[in-house]
Amino acid sequence: MSFCAYPQKKPVDSSAYYIELAQFNTRINNYRNSLDYTQKAIDYAKKNKDVKGEASAALALANLYIEIKKYNDAIEVLNRAIALFNTLKPSAEQAYAYYNLGLCLMEKENYSQAETTFEKAKTIYETLKIPDAIELLNLQKGILYRAKGKNAEAANIFGRIIAKQDRDDTYKIKADALYQMGVIETGRNRNNLALNYLNRALELNEQYKNYELEAQIYIALSQAYDKISDIKNSYAFLKKHLELKDSIAAISNAKLGAEDYTKFKESERLKRIDQLDHENRQQEKASKFAKLISILAIALISILSLLSLSLYKNNIIRNQSNLLLKETNKELQIAKDKAEKASKARAEFLSTVSHELRTPLNAINGITHLLLEESPKKSQLNYLTSLQFSGNYLLTFINEILEINRIESSNVVAECINFNLKLLLENIQNSLKELAASNNNKYTIEIDERIPDILIGDPTKLSQIFMNLINNALKFTKNGQVKVIAQMTTIKDDIAYIHFKIIDTGIGIPEDKQETIFDSFSQGSIEINRKYGGTGLGLNIVKKLIDILGGEIKLQSKIGQGSTFSFDLDFKVSSGQMVVNDDDYDENVFVNKKVLLIEDNKINQMITAKMLENKQMLVEIIDNGEDAIEAVKNNYYDLVLMDVHLPGINGTIATQTIRTFDQHTRIIALTAISLNENREMLLSYGMNDVITKPFDPNVFYRVIAQVIS
Repeated sequence: MSFCAYPQKKPVDSSAYYIELAQFNTRINNYRNSLDYTQKAIDYAKKNKDVKGEASAALALANLYIEIKKYNDAIEVLNRAIALFNTLKPSAEQAYAYYNLGLCLMEKENYSQAETTFEKAKTIYETLKIPDAIELLNLQKGILYRAKGKNAEAANIFGRIIAKQDRDDTYKIKADALYQMGVIETGRNRNNLALNYLNRALELNEQYKNYELEAQIYIALSQAYDKISDIKNSYAFLKKHLELKDSIAAISNAKLGAEDYTKFKESERLKRIDQLDHENRQQEKASKFAKLISILAIALISILSLLSLSLYKNNIIRNQSNLLLKETNKELQIAKDKAEKASKARAEFLSTVSHELRTPLNAINGITHLLLEESPKKSQLNYLTSLQFSGNYLLTFINEILEINRIESSNVVAECINFNLKLLLENIQNSLKELAASNNNKYTIEIDERIPDILIGDPTKLSQIFMNLINNALKFTKNGQVKVIAQMTTIKDDIAYIHFKIIDTGIGIPEDKQETIFDSFSQGSIEINRKYGGTGLGLNIVKKLIDILGGEIKLQSKIGQGSTFSFDLDFKVSSGQMVVNDDDYDENVFVNKKVLLIEDNKINQMITAKMLENKQMLVEIIDNGEDAIEAVKNNYYDLVLMDVHLPGINGTIATQTIRTFDQHTRIIALTAISLNENREMLLSYGMNDVITKPFDPNVFYRVIAQVIS
């Protein structure tokens, strides 16, 4: 085994040292470590209040995002870096941050903002007297003109660049300018002149091998030769273009595989419902209650309709992609681009729908919870219990859709923390006892005594896997048995290899359905779906999670005899101790605590404030981030509940600003977490914890109690 010695020119445990490690890992194509070390550099700089170091580290992180083509993430981080640089003296790094932001905006086809950003970079470079950088900005200005259809202005800029004397530091700029001129002349049908420019661009590009530009030159040459009916050369360059694009895509995919990541205010209080003293008041309350139930029922129907629409659009996109893949070679290239855009649109659409539905669902679940706490009449209790069940079912459905999209977008990675496998399985058994009893099932677990007490792995994903598989086994089995087996096959070099089985004696799965049972929305048959319910997403999530953990799920089943799901996983044996989380809390911790609630949605203001006041907390409500910053600056609060998505500046930026003058006030993020958000990202802005909408009341109170304790 060989080891790479990291260079240690900088002091160990410094921002510059972590950046150097990140750059080293980038050179050996280990982008996961690069991201880790860059984030460590940012954290170290923040901890030591090193604004220059934090800005430089943020710029380095943005550059990594650009390399793996995560332009939305790069734009967000570059804006943070620029905000920090703007508090310092003008520098080449500051100008470079503006330049990179312009490149990202061009990738998003936001040409107006890109032009403004490039002008800011040019002003700084001129102040610092860096002429070579100004020449590079001129190239981008020409590209912007061409994108806007101003070919004459663009050709004028490219011509001045081409006329420059050849130097080692101008090859890249001149090659790109020659390529741009070739494309313009092709559009003017001056094809021989275009070929001259493009061939010169290809020769200059050999000096430094920009493969992205080389691929663009190849396709431009193919198009120019096609216009002069030179089919042989046109086909040859098209073939070179496709081969090079496949190579670039393979390199890009390898980088993407190393990603480590996996990014939402109230002014009115809920009025207390006065108890009614006479029959007329009771009838009025019943009438209002019936109206509320009707509104909530309509809201649920609307939400389900939106989800159905999203699935319908998803099927249309998939069918169109399948048809386009059958086209000829030229059409295949076009279809490939469209399929990528369609896949991105599908993921963003479902993520947006799933995310946006959480806000109204938070209102439905919250109001239902509050009404249940106010001792409703027996006739009303049935309605409320049904409404609560429907809301929880819909929340599970939305979470499963979001989970699938998060996995498919590579935002999910496996954790490596200490956990007790036996305790995990026993806790799941306790939580599913009622389901087992309702179907008169005997539910047992068998755990190999040789399995070590403490393992290192991802207990959250493991719990998701077992909850889905065991829940299915108990649901599809009546008057039978469900058995969970964990058996250690071997232990070697402190790695425990464990074989898992979930066995039931239920209805079984038909042989012709076993290959598709792990697909999304697959439940064996329409009759099973009607009889047993469910979304058909659970087994699809199980398969994807087991893949992430490095295993493969297998199925054996016979109709009427039951099913066996099995998989093998390996875990490193831990020498440490378990970290125990205490879910119990003292109700007195809430009394008279002063809470600032920042939320712009009136219904959520009402619900959240009522839940806090029920615990005797004192609530002040603000509906925007700017006023929230001023309130924290001028007042004392025991706790701040900060919604992430606010009008004006959002909750993350508001929290980041508060942390510049207040490191002590406890802040909890309130968010309907979307595809691009995660807990670690929110905590990086200075949040102390995160509560996800819609609120589970027990989780809501427990997290608040832990934070203010």
